[in-house]
Amino acid sequence: MTTPPELRFLKWLVTALAGVMMVGIAVIVGVLVLRLGPAVTPPPLPALPDHVSLPADSRASAVTFGQGWIAVVTEGQEILIFDAASGDLRQRFVIE
Repeated sequence: MTTPPELRFLKWLVTALAGVMMVGIAVIVGVLVLRLGPAVTPPPLPALPDHVSLPADSRASAVTFGQGWIAVVTEGQEILIFDAASGDLRQRFVIE
């Protein structure tokens, strides 16, 4: 007994759909890996200018550059505001 042509066509369609779905899942996984992969490592901090020096007990965790000032957030939960031109410490805030 032979298979009717309509059934052979339906079998071919189901096989093609399964193949397309496998390729689609592989593409989605690949895109997720490529997009989310670099997010695992944090970007490097911008370098402080040479004329700005942190106090001996401080270590920077974030840096922000403004017009005429540089703000450094330290690991000791402080915000240090430096003059951008001279590098002198203007203000020191403690984060509570």
